[in-house]
Amino acid sequence: MRSKQVRRAVMTDIDSKERFSNRVENYTKFRPSYPAEAIDCMISQTGINESSVIADIGSGTGKFTRLLLERGFSVLALEPNANMREAAEAELSRFAGFRSVLASAESTTLDAHSVDLITVAQSFHWFDQEICKAEFRRILKSEGGHAALIYNRRETTPGLMGDYQEIIKKWYDDYSAGSAQEHITPAVYDAFFDGNYEIHNFFWRESHDFEALLGRSLSNSHAPTEGQPNYEPLRAALRELFERYNENGLIYFSYKTEVVIGRW
Repeated sequence: MRSKQVRRAVMTDIDSKERFSNRVENYTKFRPSYPAEAIDCMISQTGINESSVIADIGSGTGKFTRLLLERGFSVLALEPNANMREAAEAELSRFAGFRSVLASAESTTLDAHSVDLITVAQSFHWFDQEICKAEFRRILKSEGGHAALIYNRRETTPGLMGDYQEIIKKWYDDYSAGSAQEHITPAVYDAFFDGNYEIHNFFWRESHDFEALLGRSLSNSHAPTEGQPNYEPLRAALRELFERYNENGLIYFSYKTEVVIGRW
């Protein structure tokens, strides 16, 4: 029987696959990237090389795909949302190793046992985990195949990060129980990988001016869009937060990047 944690993380196909269609510009410009150390760890732990086949599933606008391409890897970028996929294609088509694929985590269209490494950055919580587990096992090579789930998790310590969390809880739509990402816990990883996984954590900071703070906030699927009732109160609260905490025109968000590497 599917656990309560897993149930809460799964959205309908329409919700999960179209949820970011009107947020692509902010997502592309203002969502954080990932630290080089996280990529180094994933490479060393999985043993991938220039001949490996990598499938970046739920690749969105290509934030994580780009980092793999810049390391010289060839990447199949699977994304069901047309707006996000087109944004990735516009940014990444100059890389010889980039291939864009219209497909989802639950139905990748890839051949059986054809992939050395599956990467999933910041999107695992949108998948039907029971279905995609079977699909991942189908497409991974029987010998040496790995899956890596990557998350940037915002710190919520007292001060700037804690106050920011309170603002989005108050002004985001349907956020009272937190984001779907927050329900992806070690218990979910344990069930997904049948206990055969390791977690590696990397801590870092990213600077934002006010435009980046606002854009970063509006890129979230729960954020109100311009013209909705909560938009102006959210903007005002973020302005007050920025004025309170900025240092020479910048504030610094603290992140923990979580790299979960498993296999079956």
